[in-house]
Amino acid sequence: MAGAAGVIIIGAGQAGLSAAAELRKRGFDDPITLIGDEPHPPYQRPPLSKGYLSGDLPRERLWLRPEAFYDAAEITLRLGERAAMIDRANASVVLTDGERLAYDRLILAAGGAARRPPIPGADHPSVAVLRTLDDADGLGAVLARAKRLAILGAGYIGLEVAASARKQGLEVTVLEAAERALARTASPVLSAWFGGLHRGRGVDLQVNAPVRRILAEPEISGVQLANGDVIAADAIVLATGLQPHTALAEAAGLACEDGVLVDAEARTEDERIFAVGDLARLPLKRYGRRVRLESVQNAIDQAKIAAAAICGASVAYDPVPWFWSDQYEIKLQIAGLIDGAARIVRRGDPEMGRFALFHLAEDGRLLACEAVDSAPEYMAAQRMIAKDVRPDPDRLRDPAVAMREFLS
Repeated sequence: MAGAAGVIIIGAGQAGLSAAAELRKRGFDDPITLIGDEPHPPYQRPPLSKGYLSGDLPRERLWLRPEAFYDAAEITLRLGERAAMIDRANASVVLTDGERLAYDRLILAAGGAARRPPIPGADHPSVAVLRTLDDADGLGAVLARAKRLAILGAGYIGLEVAASARKQGLEVTVLEAAERALARTASPVLSAWFGGLHRGRGVDLQVNAPVRRILAEPEISGVQLANGDVIAADAIVLATGLQPHTALAEAAGLACEDGVLVDAEARTEDERIFAVGDLARLPLKRYGRRVRLESVQNAIDQAKIAAAAICGASVAYDPVPWFWSDQYEIKLQIAGLIDGAARIVRRGDPEMGRFALFHLAEDGRLLACEAVDSAPEYMAAQRMIAKDVRPDPDRLRDPAVAMREFLS
């Protein structure tokens, strides 16, 4: 449509690019502008803490699309630019240099920033975080010259960085304030297994170990724990979670609560504005609550839902969340959310390094599956959760019973 303002997407990551590509796939022919505050074209984030950080994945394989794609799809990339304000009354976005861009529809896909905890020294410029490609390059340079690394946080990013650093021969200490690793996202059984895996590979993993301050005056020398102990280190990484970029939405008067609140079509309370990916807090009917899903698959799928809604095709989004993590040679795959489970059924033997934990609700429905090098169990669990299957626990724990039998 000549003169149409089209769609502006704030955030040039996986979610933003997926929305733009899906719009074109659906025949949307108005302008599409993708604004990213990094100088790089859209790239994969998961390898940053895995293959890219360890040097196994070359930089050019991070790009999500070749440069020619954007010209062919008529998607305008505005890289290295930042939105300063959303003017809802005039349906426009104001950039930091004062330029004003009009929109018919706006998609917020800006993700978030690595969270820095409120402890002295956490804002020191030599203390590394890992969220962006530039972060990964900086951390890679640090690891190349470091001997002793301290990581604050034993979530997935912290443990993945620990695995990469151990492969490079560094002494690694992981400090977790909670009582176990992966406390926010994994079951105690899985936490204990991964804790044992890392300790067995030489990582000093300490739990119940809150940090009082980072010792970095003027250079990094270590961290002091709340109990007074000092952990020596010449490099420090913060792996303490994601802070969603909600400031623009909040300033524009959109409802936010640890993320931008959206409905099943990824739409905010303003019918012209959508939010997708790590930034969005969406309703999950199956689990009876709103969540933010920090995963590649959600970034892709939710972006497609928003694009469909913009094109007039209403599709309600109620996904089975899934996640993965690569640590050393181990692949962890998780389907669903473990919250609310009444019992756990184990299939396989943790001592053999290959097992699955099935989380069942009080009524017997499968809610989630944590699978360690157990792809058949994981793939079947995705479909079982979606179909509200109530598997027989005795048969479920029996490896002789093929997983496909639970889907018939």
